[in-house]
Amino acid sequence: METRRITVLSAGLGVPSSSRLLADQLAASAERQLAAAGYAADVEVVELRDLAVDIANNFVTGYAAPKLAGVIAGVQASDGIIAVSPVFSASYSGLFKSFIDVLDPKSLAGKAVLLGATAGTDRHQMVLDFAMRPLFTYLRTRTAPTAVFAGPQDWGNNDDGGSPLSTRIDRAAGEFVGLLQGTQPEPTQAALESLPFEQLLAGISGRR
Repeated sequence: METRRITVLSAGLGVPSSSRLLADQLAASAERQLAAAGYAADVEVVELRDLAVDIANNFVTGYAAPKLAGVIAGVQASDGIIAVSPVFSASYSGLFKSFIDVLDPKSLAGKAVLLGATAGTDRHQMVLDFAMRPLFTYLRTRTAPTAVFAGPQDWGNNDDGGSPLSTRIDRAAGEFVGLLQGTQPEPTQAALESLPFEQLLAGISGRR
């Protein structure tokens, strides 16, 4: 049985987090549908909240601490990514964007991506198509057509006035699984570059 490796990125800040709850439900649906299609799933969930200090340090030093480096390597080795962010000021969170910025942009090319977002009001649901989707299009990922937004009315409610949340989750996860089936693109390896230690500490190791 072939295995598909999925990294789940949750940028929620609270405990418990609605972003993590949505991320878990998306991952569970994708895993079920992969199994139905004859694939095994290797799922790793990453709470970006736990990496906040390492991400900040990476910006000023150009060095990824071991825990952050391990997560970056896991993302690069994944076949697909489920990315869920809370919405702040009509866009994805700064923590979410900061993690994306420490990745080698080329490392995400061709990967299957499923997008999700959470917020305290439905006024923010357009963040999926006007902020998150353009970001991952720029990174040349293969993004599932359906993205999932969850507002306060979605939790513990079987009818949100439109499509129930579980229905939207299953539809989006099914599209994501479709992207994961078949031959997967080869991961892009970043060229190794040797730089003086002083440049690494100064944070000018090729970053803009």
